[in-house]
Amino acid sequence: MKVGIVGLPNVGKSTVFNSLTKAGAEAQNYPFTTIDPNVGVSVVPDGRLDALAEVSASRNVVRATVDFVDIAGLVKGASAGEGLGNQFLGNIRECDAIAHVVRCFDDENVIHVNGGVDPSGDAETINTELLLADLATVERRLERTIKAAKSGDAKLKSEATELEKLRDHLSDGSPARSFEATEVLDEAMATLITAKPTLYVANVGEEDVAEGNEHSRRVEKLAEEEGAEVVRLSARLEAEVADLPEDEAKEYLEMLGVERTGFDEFVRSAYRLLGLITFFTTGEKESRAWTVREGSTARKSAGAIHSDMERGFISADVGNWDDIVEAGAWNRAKERAKVRMEGRDYIVKDGDTMIVRFNV
Repeated sequence: MKVGIVGLPNVGKSTVFNSLTKAGAEAQNYPFTTIDPNVGVSVVPDGRLDALAEVSASRNVVRATVDFVDIAGLVKGASAGEGLGNQFLGNIRECDAIAHVVRCFDDENVIHVNGGVDPSGDAETINTELLLADLATVERRLERTIKAAKSGDAKLKSEATELEKLRDHLSDGSPARSFEATEVLDEAMATLITAKPTLYVANVGEEDVAEGNEHSRRVEKLAEEEGAEVVRLSARLEAEVADLPEDEAKEYLEMLGVERTGFDEFVRSAYRLLGLITFFTTGEKESRAWTVREGSTARKSAGAIHSDMERGFISADVGNWDDIVEAGAWNRAKERAKVRMEGRDYIVKDGDTMIVRFNV
């Protein structure tokens, strides 16, 4: 999973990136600190995997990961070349989802590029620039397709017709993700930023991380209207907690009335947004988390482990993680009939633990 982080300058984008990845991207109090796209990888915390590793006495634990791409702050006019963010719009075209960081904290010592905290206005500015960038992309593709369709190719004519509808949709101010595209536009839609699922990140001060504030509530309302996911976090708090030992971090969060870090909530929201689930493999050698699309079959999921497993799939022994942990071992869970054999078309569920049988 690759997530692109966007937002205006000085909204806490790079601080969010740093806390999520501990990559140490520069974060300063002036616009355009980020002039190259930062790329970082973060492991996905999952207590279920730790529990499985413990009962299996695993020598190695391999967690799922999320790739984050932090680009320079976008400003009004970015789609037409203003600022530095426009140079990196191509980087987020390759992402699976967009994390839109919105400033929801008041701090006179941190400059706001537009003069004051305005979550709705800030979000509109970014959304408009992304929309205009997509519109330019569609118009260029439409121009090329119309020329190529003069050959009489029926498929190209159909694509041109659909692109015209998409262009009008974007021109009306609607994102590509709300356009009902046919298969003929699959390739074109894959290049559009506003076709990607969006997660709003309301960046609040430490004092507001538990209950939020009027700014974050506006972002939550905006997300609800768009059918988007939203997570509230304090980038500054996340950065502080990231450097603390686990027990101290937990105690600090409890003191602030927060059960888990914003990153935990971020990952949960991103998984829901993209329709992803986690299944596990476990044993003495290794316990590992695997990420697949919701609705994936056992055979398709086996392919996430290795292509040979998908190609030569025979069957899979499947048990839920908590049944295995409760039994204290895979074999004991099997003795209690908590492990069953499933075929290639079994739909894997979040939390399933599998042993795949295959032959190539």
